[in-house]
Amino acid sequence: MHRIVTLVRTGVLPIELGIVHRLFGQARSAAGEQLYDVVTCALVPGEVRTDADFTITVEHGPQALADADTVIVLSSDEDYGPQAGGGLEGQLAGAFALIRPGTRMASICTGAFVLAAAGILDGRRATTHWRSACDLRALYPAVDVEENVLYTDSGDVLTSAGVAAGLDLCLHMIRRDHGAAVANEVARGTVVAPHREGGQAQFISRPVPEPHTSSTTKARAWALRHLDRQLSLRELAAQDSMSVRTFTRRFREEVGISPVQWLTQRRIERARQLLEESDLPVDRIAVDAGFGTAASLRQHFQAALGVSPSTYRATFRGVHGTEWTVPESAFTANRESPEQR
Repeated sequence: MHRIVTLVRTGVLPIELGIVHRLFGQARSAAGEQLYDVVTCALVPGEVRTDADFTITVEHGPQALADADTVIVLSSDEDYGPQAGGGLEGQLAGAFALIRPGTRMASICTGAFVLAAAGILDGRRATTHWRSACDLRALYPAVDVEENVLYTDSGDVLTSAGVAAGLDLCLHMIRRDHGAAVANEVARGTVVAPHREGGQAQFISRPVPEPHTSSTTKARAWALRHLDRQLSLRELAAQDSMSVRTFTRRFREEVGISPVQWLTQRRIERARQLLEESDLPVDRIAVDAGFGTAASLRQHFQAALGVSPSTYRATFRGVHGTEWTVPESAFTANRESPEQR
């Protein structure tokens, strides 16, 4: 099994630790086999103070990091200590020295400060909680900090924003390792949304519609039932009885991205599901997912994931246990082209 080792430090947020164990611990193969072995370690085994009114007992010390395939560094309420801005020192430096070269590294929230101090984020895109992004950029200028995304993926180094974005990051990692079907099943068991793109904005100005305020919920639900059609903004706006201008503005306020971007993401997700779970030819999948032609599907798939539909299908329906690494370019923030605005 792929071993996930989660590093906790004094002042750890218990919810972040729970996210890692819950999501990776639920991942199963089609035969019901557990896909990840999840281990927690601390710089010193024993009781570790959390940011709440209780402690946790951690059995494993830093030696567990030596056997990790993936290391996930959680945040701490002490991430702005006197060492901030410098390299790793003391026990933390010793712990990182045990990690094998090539080990996949990830962080949740301000855990990114530890990866930055270790030099792992130099020259890479990274994110953290939006409140801490300016500090990360100022303290570690070699890091390309993007405060307006949920998570970043540079292949063997991944970072996420605040607590809830840790859910998105873990599901993304499971999806990257074992495909959408496994990740969707984990999401279903956890009762969370199966997929939010990494480039989606951290802060959405209207995450929940105010009472008596019109929402774009009906339009989104209607669109998901008609993904095989070519949907216009006018049709979508009509579902919620809005003008196109009002609908577009409200949609971005509630979802964080434009309707065109959202539709493209949903269509790619639909195509991924069909490629994994059906024997339909690529031409038919292109129609069912709303891309119209195989050429259009290939263009969007390559732009979003860095691989062709046929390569994706061969990976997740081919040799069992094969890992697929997505190129860094596949997870840039959602930068709109003029026709998407």
